[in-house]
Order: sequence, then C-alpha cells, then structure tokens
Amino acid sequence: MDPHDQSPGDSRGTRWRDSKLLRVVQIIAVVGGISLIGVYVAARIHSRQSSENAIERFQRARMIEVSQLQRESVDSGASTPVDTTLWANGRVKAYQESLLVDMDLPLAVLRIPSIDLEVPVFDGTDELTLNRGAGHIEGTAQPGLVGNFGVAGHRDGFFRELGELALGETIVVELLKGSSIYPVEDIWIVEPTEVWVLEPTETPSITLVTCYPFYFLGSAPQRYIVRAVLDERGTSSID
Repeated sequence: MDPHDQSPGDSRGTRWRDSKLLRVVQIIAVVGGISLIGVYVAARIHSRQSSENAIERFQRARMIEVSQLQRESVDSGASTPVDTTLWANGRVKAYQESLLVDMDLPLAVLRIPSIDLEVPVFDGTDELTLNRGAGHIEGTAQPGLVGNFGVAGHRDGFFRELGELALGETIVVELLKGSSIYPVEDIWIVEPTEVWVLEPTETPSITLVTCYPFYFLGSAPQRYIVRAVLDERGTSSID
C-alpha cells in the first residue's frame, strides 16, 4: 500500500499522537526544570545556613575566649568582668589585646561604688598599662603610705565615667593586706602643665588624673583631676 494513499483519518491520528508526545516531553522538561531550580534553591539555603552557623560558632568561640581572658585578668586585679559599654571602640580593642600580655600583680585595686568602677592599678603609665587598667604615676606616693598617690587612666576607657563622681563620694583602695576609704574633697579641671596636683601631701591622699573633655575628638587639651583624702575610720587591715 502506498503511504501517500493514507486516509484523512489516519493523518489526524498521527498528528494527535505527535501532539500528545510533544506535550509529554514539555511536561517532563518543565518538571525537570522545576526540580533543578528546587535543588539549586535548597543548595543556596543550605550554603547560607551553613555560613551563618559557622559565623555564629565563631562568634560564640570568640566570646568564650574573651570571657576566659577576662577571667584570667581577675588574677591581675579585677574580680568582675569589665563593662566596656561606654568605651571608645579603639580602647576596647586595645584592652582586649592587653589581656594577652602577662603583667605583674597590680599595686592595688581601685573601686568607686557610685560609678560602678573597679580597676586594677599597675605600676607605671605606659600605653600597655593604661590599656589594661589604671597606672601609678611615677614619683608619687605608693598606695597605703603617707603622701599623694597619683593614678592615671584613659578618659575613653576605665575613667570614662569619672566626671559623674561627686564631692563626698568615696574611693576605695584595696591592697593585699587591707583596704582604705578616701572621700572625694576636690575636683579640678586644669591645664596639662599644672603638675602641682601631684605634689606630695601631708596626709594619705589619692589623686585621679585623666584627659578632659571626656568625649573630645582627638587629643584632649585639659586634665580632669579628682582628689580624695584618707578617712582613717574607714581603714581596715588583714593580719
């Protein structure tokens, strides 16, 4: 039989079968495409979640590391974690880096309850020392002895809230063998050249020194001075 002799019905049947096959192929292609898109989206979501989880794990590990360093700093003076909320960002970084350096035992621990300050006082005023805590100013009296115990601190670090301290409030100096209370008697704002604030005194005193203004951008031009004098009634010792 000559294929050209097909009836109109046979031709329509062939076209119908071809059309049906084409639709099946199209459906398969669409389903396959959707499946591939689903796999791609799932892979992206998994990748993003994995990245976020990795960052989260890293941040947790970092916090644990910083907490461990802060706990180790307890042996160097401070008995509670340092609150750096109000500190300058650069000062926080410098403080954290200073924790990686072994330092000698502090001379004392300085506490000011009214401004919730607790800071170890180390010997000297070099940058590492002032990043780690407060520093005993060379040439001034040793803590616990007659004279003027000079202590310096950064205005954007541990001494950030020193300006909130008021006359009559107390400064506590803790030594290995006791503690002393120093009520605040004077507060001055002076020029850097006015070093008379560190001159010896006839009674046990403490003079806190920091730069001023507290939130000045750049090198602050003045000095903020707090002078407190020993209250003999608040002195205790450990035998």
